[in-house]
Amino acid sequence: MFTFNLQSARYRASFVLIVGSVLLNSCQSAEPVPTRAVVASVPPATATAEIIAQMPPTWTPELIPPTDTPLPPTSTAVATATPRPPTDTPVPLPTNTLRPTDTVVPTNTAVPPTAPPATTAPTALPTASSNPVLGGNILPNGSFEEGHYNQNGIPELQLPNGWFLEWDEGPTGYGSNSWDVYVRPETRVLSTQFLPAFEHPLYIWDGTHTVKIFKGSGAISVRLMRDITLEPGTYVFEINVFPDLVMGYENNQKIWADDPVSGEVRFIVTGSGTGWFFPTFGVRNTFTHTFTVTETQTIRLGVGLRGRFALANNGFFVDAWTLKKVGG
Repeated sequence: MFTFNLQSARYRASFVLIVGSVLLNSCQSAEPVPTRAVVASVPPATATAEIIAQMPPTWTPELIPPTDTPLPPTSTAVATATPRPPTDTPVPLPTNTLRPTDTVVPTNTAVPPTAPPATTAPTALPTASSNPVLGGNILPNGSFEEGHYNQNGIPELQLPNGWFLEWDEGPTGYGSNSWDVYVRPETRVLSTQFLPAFEHPLYIWDGTHTVKIFKGSGAISVRLMRDITLEPGTYVFEINVFPDLVMGYENNQKIWADDPVSGEVRFIVTGSGTGWFFPTFGVRNTFTHTFTVTETQTIRLGVGLRGRFALANNGFFVDAWTLKKVGG
């Protein structure tokens, strides 16, 4: 039994060796088995595309502008300050200022016609007899140097002491347009300190004051007067008038009214006045009127001034008025 068993064991061992050798040879000829499952980590391409198509995107790509498109500025430029006009730029003053030459020029005022309806012909310019012998000036405050006041408390009616003003309001009778209406004027008693130096000889002819009667863009008809008691005799009344009648401005220069009937003057003397006559615009005019008083009486004496059109400036400067008795 022992021998048989030993042989049997040898036989089984030999058989195992033979089988193992066969198996070993067959394994050497086959491709080695991988050590990890590569297929599990890299699925087929068709499976990958299907998975991507089914999965929603997890982020949205930003749009990148073309490289040749300029990007907007990162900051907004700050606007610079607007420069102020120079402080010495002349600014036109309103008509109630104490600067009479800087009357505002309205831009919406219609220009009146240059050929108004016919009116009564002016009287001949009154003059005194040739070389009369005259006494001294007896007209109180004729150079307007003795103070002033506001008539009826109205600041725009500043008048020399002893004198008063009358004026017309309403239709002028020279047309039916909106400017054909007389309006209340403005008056000023101006001293040299309220006038530029170059204007002193234009408007002031005695002392340091002058009177301006004016209105911008309005027709005016006024009477500057006073009452005075006179003895019998013949008198010469002399006035100085500067018609400041301006129809426009060019390069800061006045353009004088080109219609001779734009401004008129007349003497007012109780019982012995005159009709209207025409002065020359833009220069000093000197007029005289001779009249006679037959008995001692108080008379009203003065001057009428009229600007029948609504010019840019209807103005008159007056100064150095005198009243002298013929023969002293």
